[in-house]
Amino acid sequence: MWFWWFMLICDLIIPIAMVICGRMMWKHCPKHMNSMSGYRTTRSMKNMDTWKFANDYCGRLWWKIGWIMIIPSALIHIPLYHSDKNTIGFAGLILVTIQCFIMIVSIYPTEKALKKHFNDDGIRR
Repeated sequence: MWFWWFMLICDLIIPIAMVICGRMMWKHCPKHMNSMSGYRTTRSMKNMDTWKFANDYCGRLWWKIGWIMIIPSALIHIPLYHSDKNTIGFAGLILVTIQCFIMIVSIYPTEKALKKHFNDDGIRR
């Protein structure tokens, strides 16, 4: 039973981190472009305008996706409550893999929005 609780907490870390980091990127964008925090891609680091836009856009996206992922992540564990450790661990592995994939795929709409609103030099259209 303790392993079930441990895996539930582990499987909620990514959605909760997306909610918290998304909110911070959206509401408290890093003041200076840096290599440590914020949405960092070549296109987003062209200038401060692209930097703020990308952090705002990706932050809002992560915040929404994080809240959406919390519910199914918790619900998936309910039927596994009395399962063996291998089943719980395998389900947790699959869930974390899907969550990581969703988090990485969120780069695509952000880059698409940057390309739509800015030219290749970072000047707003």
